[in-house]
Amino acid sequence: MKSKIAMFLMNKKGYLILENFINRYGIDPIDVIIISRDPNVQKDYYLEIRDLCLKNGVRVLDRLEIDNSLFENQIAFAIGWRWIINNVNQLIVFHDSLLPRYRGFAPLVNALINKEIQIGVTALFATTDYDKGDIIAQESLTISYPIKIEDAIAKIADLYILLVNKITCDILEEKAIVGVPQNEKEASYSLWRDEQDYLIDWSMESEYIQRFIDATGFPYKGAATFLNGKKVRIVESIPIQDVLIENRTPGKVIFFENKNPIVVCGKGLLKIQSIIDDETGKELLPLNKFRIRFE
Repeated sequence: MKSKIAMFLMNKKGYLILENFINRYGIDPIDVIIISRDPNVQKDYYLEIRDLCLKNGVRVLDRLEIDNSLFENQIAFAIGWRWIINNVNQLIVFHDSLLPRYRGFAPLVNALINKEIQIGVTALFATTDYDKGDIIAQESLTISYPIKIEDAIAKIADLYILLVNKITCDILEEKAIVGVPQNEKEASYSLWRDEQDYLIDWSMESEYIQRFIDATGFPYKGAATFLNGKKVRIVESIPIQDVLIENRTPGKVIFFENKNPIVVCGKGLLKIQSIIDDETGKELLPLNKFRIRFE
C-alpha cells in the first residue's frame, strides 16, 4: 500500500499548496490535514483551508484536537508550522529560506528587510535542532526592491508548489527521499519577532525603513510607531531626497507634500502615504497639524 501523507498547514501558502495538491493528485494521497489559527497575522486562512478540506471530503483537524499517535508510520509535510510534531515516521519541513542561511523564525521577513536579492524555499528532514536537517531540495528566485511581503509570499508560494510536487511524485512512485547535510560554516539564524519588533527605528536610513514597512505589512500586523502617544501603523511610504538639516532629529516631520507628512530619518527622508490607527484600522491621513513627531 502506498504511503499516505499528513499535512500540517498554516496561512496563505498552506492554502495554495493544498488547493494545487488536490487539483493535481486528488484526495487519495492525503491522510489528514492539521490546521491552526495564527494570531500573528491579519488573515490566517484557517477557515479557507478548513472549508477547502470539507468541500473535497478531506479529513481536517485543529492542532488542539490531535493525538500524536495518529501519525505513527506516517509521512508528513509541515508548511508554515510553529509547533513540535512528534511520532511522525518521516517529517519533511518546508522553510522560507535557502538554508543553511536564515534558520529559525520569520526568515522571509528578515530577508526582505536585509534586501536579499535571492529568496527561496528549502525542503528538509526535521531534526531535534530546528532547521538543521538534511536538505532534500531547494528552489529560488531573484527579486527587486521595493517589494511588499504579500507579493513575496505569492512568489515563493510557487516555489513551495514545485517542491511539494517533486517530493509527492517520489512518494507516490515509492522512491526513497534522500537529503544532503547542511554546511554549518554557512549557517545563520533568524530570530523570532513579537510586537516590540514591529516598531520603526527612525534613526535608520529611509530606504531601510521603507523595506521594514513593506516586509512587516499585510498579512502581518504592520510597522508600528507612536503618534501623540497612540500606536499607529505605517502602511505605505516612499523615500525622498535628503536635505541638509542642522539639528537632525529622526521621527520629526519636516515637510508636507500633497498632505503627506515627510519624516526625518537617520539618513534620508520618508514620505508617509498611509497611516492607520492600530485600534480602529481607520486611515489617519491627512493629519491636521504640522508639528508632528513619530516615536
